[in-house]
This record gives sequence, C-alpha cells and structure tokens, in this order.
Amino acid sequence: MTCPTHPFGIEICAQDVIDTMQFLTSWEDRYRQVIMWGKLLPKMPEEMKVDQDLVSGCESQVWLMSEFDGKVWYFIADSDARIVRGLITLVLAAFNNQTSQQISSFDTQAYFEQLGLVEHLTQTRGNGLRAIVDKIQAKVQSV
Repeated sequence: MTCPTHPFGIEICAQDVIDTMQFLTSWEDRYRQVIMWGKLLPKMPEEMKVDQDLVSGCESQVWLMSEFDGKVWYFIADSDARIVRGLITLVLAAFNNQTSQQISSFDTQAYFEQLGLVEHLTQTRGNGLRAIVDKIQAKVQSV
C-alpha cells in the first residue's frame, strides 16, 4: 500500500486502547484521548481519497483503504472530522495488522462497551463507527 503508515494495530493495539480508556474516568478525558490518537493518524493524500473508498453510513466523509498480503490485513483511513479521525484509530487498533480469522472473531460490541464511548456518541456517529467496522469485515470476508 502506498499510504502512510500509522502505529495502530502495531504499536497501539486494542488492549492498549482498552487499558488507556479504562484508566480515564471522565467522558471529557476519554474524548481528549480519542482526539490525541486521531492526531497520530497520518493524513491520506488527496489523490487517494476516491469515491470507491468512501464508507457509506457515516455522517462525515470517511475513506478506508485496505491491503491483504496473504497473511495479515493493513488498513488506512481518514476523515474530514477530527473526532471521527480519533474514532477511526480505535477501529484500526483492533483490525490493522491482523489475520482474517482474528478480524472475523473480534467482538467489536464488547470492545466498544469496554471503551465506554458509544453511549456518549450521537446516534449517527455510532452508526458511522459500525459502518467502518462492517466495511472492514465485508472486505475480509470477500477474500
């Protein structure tokens, strides 16, 4: 993939995210942490933001690209909204650099519950987060 690399799923995995979020006690602190993670996500070059990579069902524009090397999946995503960039990192921490089996068996519902975020998101943001997960799982199942 000719996209910039990022630390999610490699240096920052799902368990790191869970541990960090459970340490933070207030919604505001968690929100700030999600924004900080979003700043670690490199901007996708404009020429790579094509309509076929848009995730439908998101309130903001979200582009998701994937590559499968025969063993593990690599994902890069970007959004035009700051909080959504942060939410994307939560998904990438769980799915990037994982096998098809690991992605298919990952319990995203339990993961999001452990993070204590979904109940604080608007319904459209929550639906968008699920749309990103659904698109990743559909890509994995199509191979």
